[in-house]
This record gives sequence, structure tokens and C-alpha cells, in this order.
Amino acid sequence: MISRKHLILASCALLAFSACRKEDDETPDLDYTSASDNARAEDAFSDMLNQVDKAVDDNGLREMEDACDPTVTFDTLSNPRTITIDFGTVNCTAANGRTRRGRILVSYTGRYRDPGTVITITPQDYYVNDNHLQGTKTVTNMGTDQNGHLYYTVTVNGSLTAADGSWTATHQANRVRTWIQGSDTPTLLDDVYEITGSGSGVNRNGIAYTVNITNALRVAIGCPFITAGTVQVTPQDRPTRTIDYGNGSCDGTFSVTVNGQTFTVTIG
Repeated sequence: MISRKHLILASCALLAFSACRKEDDETPDLDYTSASDNARAEDAFSDMLNQVDKAVDDNGLREMEDACDPTVTFDTLSNPRTITIDFGTVNCTAANGRTRRGRILVSYTGRYRDPGTVITITPQDYYVNDNHLQGTKTVTNMGTDQNGHLYYTVTVNGSLTAADGSWTATHQANRVRTWIQGSDTPTLLDDVYEITGSGSGVNRNGIAYTVNITNALRVAIGCPFITAGTVQVTPQDRPTRTIDYGNGSCDGTFSVTVNGQTFTVTIG
């Protein structure tokens, strides 16, 4: 006859087994929305700064031919001085396939190369591939680092809204932008920067996350995409996701790894 003690032990074992089965059967967290939204916002704000770079010459302005050539207006009498980069109200298509419309407003206190210069960039009704970019990006020239490279602090407080209006993701960043190549030549296309720093945001589903660049991002002015570097994105109460931008190829593709699974994402 089975004793009461044996029944209790058997019941406990069954409950433990059921709990283990329940834990084993739980679907692992493979959502990479935070990583994807952050990468898209990072790309959009980096691209906006590239458009400003293309409008800067020795007096704070540079010109460059582009299939989607904006109208650039300068006010050098105001304080601070301003630049308006106007792509018009109808999408134009750049040589790299991206569409743009709207305006980028820029204020600057001095030359781009001068220590202490502060550049504030604000999109106005500005869309890239019909995604709405809003907020501000501020770039401050900090002089030269120990390697003799010009470097800049960059702060971003903005958002990206989907073309169909179905979602909005917010994006905040504190970066250091180091000019590692091309500062000694007059051409723009050989300019290359390394980006380090951290940030945070809220993804399209309302989940907050933090960001840490673990290997410097590589931004080449001749390419509209981030081409190398790794970033860790940690959504609230969830495992860290790792973004890998690859080995320098200008293809708009990056990978996201979460819970041992890797996904490939392409920015349109």
C-alpha cells in the first residue's frame, strides 16, 4: 500500500517536473525591435549630419554635386550664423537611392574646424524614405585629441516616425565624433569619422532601452550608412541585443544577435 508520505513525495516530484517543463517550453526572447529602431534612428541622424557636412566650405560651407541637390541658403550676418538646406516639398532621389524632402536648419557659432564652435541641426518637415525625422542634433568642436585628430561631442534628442505613421521611436545619444581620415585634404569623400559613446530611447512598442557602443562606429562621408562597429542595446528587463555593422561594406546591412540567435536587417 502506498503511504501518505510516498503520495506527498510523488506529488512534489510531479509539480517540480511540471515547473521544469513549463520553464523549458517558454519561448526565448528573440525580439530585436529596440535594436532595429535604434539602428534606424542612428542611421537617420548620422545621414542628416552628412547632408550638413556637404554644405560646408572654408567659411562654414562646402558644396558637392548630388543627384538630390538641395537649395542651400546662408545667413552670415546673423548671430549665430545659419544655413538652410532645402530639399523641397516633393521627394527627390539621391544617387544612393534614398529619397528626401523637407528642410534642415543649421545654426553655427564659428568654423567647423575651430575649437569651441557649436553647430545645432534641426530638421523641419524633413523625411528620409518617407520616414519623419524630428528633434535636434548638436555638435561641439572640442579641439584635437592626443593623436592629433579633431574631435567633437555630439548630442541627439529626437524621434523617427514610420512612413505610414504606425509607430514612433525616440532616440537620445551622447557621442564623441573623431575625424580620423580626410581632415588634411580639400575633398569631402575621403572624410571618415569614428563614433563612440552611449544613449537611450523608447522603441515603437513603448519599451525603454539603453545603448552602449562597444566598438567604435565607422562613418564615411562617401557612404550613407554606418559601415562598421558594434553596439549593445539593452531593453528594460530584457537581455542585451548586440548590433554588428560589419567590416566596412557600404550596403546598409547589419546583424542583431539576441539569446544566441542572429538576424540580418537592411535599412531601406
